[in-house]
Amino acid sequence: MSQKVLSAVTDAGYTIPTPIQAGAIPPALQRRDILGIAQTGTGKTASFVLPMLTLLEKGRARARMPRTLILEPTRELAAQVAENFDKYGKNHKLNVALLIGGVSFDEQDRKLERGADVLICTPGRLLDHCERGKLLMTGVEVLVIDEADRMLDMGFIPDIERIAKLIPFTRQTLFFSATMPPEIQKLADRFLQNPERIEVARPSSTAKTVTQRFVASHAKDYEKRSKLRDLIRAQEDLTNAIIFCNRKKDVADLFRSLDRHGFSVGALHGDMDQRSRMAMLANFKDGNIKLLVASDVAARGLDIPAVSHVFNFDVPIHAEDYVHRIGRTGRAGRSGAAFTLVTKRDTKFSEAIEKLIEQKVEWLDGDLSNLPAPMESDEREKPRRGRGRERGERDRSERGERGAERERGDRERTNSHKSDNRRDENGKEAIVADKGSDAVKAERRNENRPSQPVRNQRPANDDNRDRRNRYRRDEDDGPTPVGFGDDIPAFMLIAGKA
Repeated sequence: MSQKVLSAVTDAGYTIPTPIQAGAIPPALQRRDILGIAQTGTGKTASFVLPMLTLLEKGRARARMPRTLILEPTRELAAQVAENFDKYGKNHKLNVALLIGGVSFDEQDRKLERGADVLICTPGRLLDHCERGKLLMTGVEVLVIDEADRMLDMGFIPDIERIAKLIPFTRQTLFFSATMPPEIQKLADRFLQNPERIEVARPSSTAKTVTQRFVASHAKDYEKRSKLRDLIRAQEDLTNAIIFCNRKKDVADLFRSLDRHGFSVGALHGDMDQRSRMAMLANFKDGNIKLLVASDVAARGLDIPAVSHVFNFDVPIHAEDYVHRIGRTGRAGRSGAAFTLVTKRDTKFSEAIEKLIEQKVEWLDGDLSNLPAPMESDEREKPRRGRGRERGERDRSERGERGAERERGDRERTNSHKSDNRRDENGKEAIVADKGSDAVKAERRNENRPSQPVRNQRPANDDNRDRRNRYRRDEDDGPTPVGFGDDIPAFMLIAGKA
């Protein structure tokens, strides 16, 4: 590597490269394609940032024509890579452009107009700029796909293929990931040409510095939340922790529950705007909040070195996500602890995790067969769904009572009409018997209506058809008018000039 890069690395306090860095940097400097597989937290980001800085010392970028392209699955990971370029490239005068969602297009366009030596982006925002005609990708020399398994496995395949067609075929391609299943390996081979495979650890392995435990729990949400609170309070060496949930709704519910019980907690999920997400991460890194409840948007590549614990409130559906989640602790040789709440319906997912990492995870205080009886639900911790059902039943009962009252009122009014006395035109008293209010009103309307001759008498079975056609405009039994009929427009009566 160049002297400028080595100086920046020394200033950052690093003297010895990690195994993945020692294996990937030399062939990267030789412009070979690389497929790097290593445990999370072992320095994969620096494995492509450092050689790229050395290669970019020669030449400058032109307007709207980036020289290198780095694709990331999440905004947070893209922003973290940009921070690495700021740290290790402080001796270089390189333009680094970050294209992610949640940021104004105009601000990003201004950066592209100055020329971008390094373009760091998520696939969707990159394609948006290309479709707007703001980018020309023919000058890309190096393509980096970070977290390759996630990029290819979670719906990014069409976007990656479109991007690969926009850049030169002679590019250098670098793949880095912590997991690489066989089916994803076949997809990666489509983008790599005779790659150098650097595998410093078995794929999908976990760090030995992380203590892993399964914790048996009941399936009810309020019981899981109570179990999690007890587990957090029992950790004497806890400095900060990330709590992972499978769904964004569960992130919000768990955040409110922990906040209500007095914990210093924040939330992070994909529906938050970019400014709020970056502010929440900054507060967690700075120690302003102790617990961070997050979805899997925080499971990939985020480098927060001092995380002491990871709690999986939900067992991840994909076993590979477990490796990435617990990789947020025990980074760079530090020790960490990971606890996963497991219910009876999560058994197949926990078995898949043990099969993937090829080791048995010990249970804390007994497995699922030793679960105590379910606790009585506290009113504050009742599931929202239960409260909704109770409220719905109560509303239905109230609606039923109101309906019964309306029926009683209708019967009383009907009975009163049955005994109503009225006088006819001759002053004679008549009693309306066995007729409801509707019948009385109809009879009165018929009495006041002038008699008309009956025309076009129809059979009785056509009464329904008559009622349907009563208000139709084309119901006219009179003669068909000829021309303007009896009404002649005024303009037809104006005398013409002789």
